[in-house]
Amino acid sequence: MPYASNQGVQIHYEVAGNGDPLLLVHGMFANWKTWRDYGYVEAMKNEYHLIMVDVRGHGRSDKPHDPKLYYEKLLASDLAAVLDDLNVAKAHYLGYSMGGWIGFAAAKYAPDRFHSFILGGWHPYSDMPGHDPNPIPTLREHGNEGIVAWLGAAAPLSYEEKTDLLANDVEAIIALAKNGRSDFRDILPTMSMPCLLYCGDADVRHAAVQACVKEMPNATFVALPGHDHLAVIYRGSDEILSHITKFLAEVRLG
Repeated sequence: MPYASNQGVQIHYEVAGNGDPLLLVHGMFANWKTWRDYGYVEAMKNEYHLIMVDVRGHGRSDKPHDPKLYYEKLLASDLAAVLDDLNVAKAHYLGYSMGGWIGFAAAKYAPDRFHSFILGGWHPYSDMPGHDPNPIPTLREHGNEGIVAWLGAAAPLSYEEKTDLLANDVEAIIALAKNGRSDFRDILPTMSMPCLLYCGDADVRHAAVQACVKEMPNATFVALPGHDHLAVIYRGSDEILSHITKFLAEVRLG
């Protein structure tokens, strides 16, 4: 089971496929299996070396309970540590929801490690609509069962998904949530690498994601009609995958 070490924190990751390296970063409460379970691995493994990370606090990665250990710069450095462990100098980036937020952090703190960014369901602003409701009250009152009920209302969860959600470390997720979300608008004009941003048009983040693309020099925006935030990852994978694979085919690493 592969791990990379970053300042004493162990970061778990899985790999599949061959080709240009593509780093995939999941959303909050999830883990690397998101990409396997919703068809991304099967669709891209023949063309790309897929590197699927468990964000610290999730999956098999370490789960510190100190909010200071979830600063965005540390999360970005975790990704660099994984690439270093694999001797990968530069990769494409694909992240959804929390993975989109971490993507903006990676563009600020480790831009030389990424050839392109695909960021879904998140924007870089701290003062615009579209952040998740604070999960801390739900976790404090109902624990992981409350998260299972919330996510299960959006789409049926498999037995494995429920098991993984119930196994989450509540205090680690709370520590991550306490860290908040920094504003990354200052880096948008500097993101000259090819970028693809996408969002469901029923997601409250839609307008802000669409707006930030106008501040980026080399970005394209894709809306997914009829999808809210969770539906994009649960039910819209086939739809967005066609855009992702087309984008990546056009921006291959040299």
